[in-house]
Amino acid sequence: MHSLTIIIIGQPYKELDNREDVITLKDPSVNNIKEVVSHVFSRYTLLVNNINNNIRILPGSIERLRDIAKRTKSRSIYSDYTTIIDGVRHDNPLIKYQIGSLRNDFDFGPLVIIQTDTLKICVRKLNPQLKYSTFYELRLMISEVELPSRIPEILSVIDTNKSDDFNQFLYQKKENKEIQLENEEVCNNHLKRIGAWLLPKTQEIDFSVYSFNNEASIIIPVKNRARTIKDALNSAVNQKTDFNYNIIVVDNYSTDGTSEMIEEFVVTHSNVIHIIPKCKYLGIGGCWNEAIKSEQCGKFAVQLDSDDLYLNEKTLQRIINKFKADKCGIVVGSYKIVNFNLEEIPPGVISHDEWTMANGHNNALRINGFGAPRAFYTPLVRKIEFPNVNYGEDYALMLEITGKYKLSRIFEPIYLCRRWDGNSDSNIDIVTKNKHDFYKDTIRTIEIQCRRKRNHRI
Repeated sequence: MHSLTIIIIGQPYKELDNREDVITLKDPSVNNIKEVVSHVFSRYTLLVNNINNNIRILPGSIERLRDIAKRTKSRSIYSDYTTIIDGVRHDNPLIKYQIGSLRNDFDFGPLVIIQTDTLKICVRKLNPQLKYSTFYELRLMISEVELPSRIPEILSVIDTNKSDDFNQFLYQKKENKEIQLENEEVCNNHLKRIGAWLLPKTQEIDFSVYSFNNEASIIIPVKNRARTIKDALNSAVNQKTDFNYNIIVVDNYSTDGTSEMIEEFVVTHSNVIHIIPKCKYLGIGGCWNEAIKSEQCGKFAVQLDSDDLYLNEKTLQRIINKFKADKCGIVVGSYKIVNFNLEEIPPGVISHDEWTMANGHNNALRINGFGAPRAFYTPLVRKIEFPNVNYGEDYALMLEITGKYKLSRIFEPIYLCRRWDGNSDSNIDIVTKNKHDFYKDTIRTIEIQCRRKRNHRI
């Protein structure tokens, strides 16, 4: 038995035309994959993603992957790669795969080597009805046998055009709806097989158990946002409600004049509270905890980032009405992406309508976010608390809460999310992106482990 078969997915790879161990799979449908793999008898199979006909395999890379697979006896291995964007080289280091790496956009690069025995077993189990999610289901099945291993070496090159700044929102496009529904089904089946799928939580919350001086608090963590904090505060103080509310600004030691601007509002608005934490080492999550734990915090805590605004003066009332109508633990709205001048920019409205009451809490393990603005029943957050980080703090909290309590959605935009050169989503480099993705994968790993234990499967 020879050691390796190479399956080129998509377009033929001319540099390998003279090899007898190469198969080109132009149509990667489930039936075609099953047919091709059934005729593979080598010890390992190398999958090469050349769907866009833009792959270059570096010299010695195939042999390198095969030799590492043999020596480590790993069931699947992927490696780093380089992208050439508009003629400029950008190294693309990948991240370690873990149990929580089940988002369907996890990047394995264009080369993945798999033990053929494992590949055959998993391919036979593929759902023949799948149109879009064949390889998503395949890699989830392989991960159930053994987690893929990463080799931190650049073994291939991808030629591409400049990436879309809003690539993170591709799953929100209406034309991708059918794809996302299929991905959701694949993810559900994976969660069921590993014992981490949960039934919907419909337990209603009795809001009369705890008493508060204010019905709601708008929470604004801030550090050095002199250009935008006045806009955010004006948006907050101009809310029209039939209940008492306050605004808690947690000022994380600003040095650019932000603190003085907040004090101006404290003088003119009795419901604006300016908190400076005793600890100087808090992230956004830690600042949220300072607000939530304060005696001034209202029954419901509502997000307002320091560079964003509510759509109009009715936003807060609408959120609290939703809490009372649905008796839920969290309310999440929808938002419109705008530039610094509040003009709508692509992709426009982000509604996260992939959320359903029946399965949102499971599908959230596949999607990188919940939406905005986010609002919480304060006693729940006081019990669980935010992790003290600057990215993903809300995602971690909400995964834990939605595993136990109901989340309700407002699918119309009620929030303006600014994109400008000063915010955290602007011009993210690959190192920062990897750090963010790895953290959220880790949070998912923790949540999956907790859900499996809750289901008495491990």
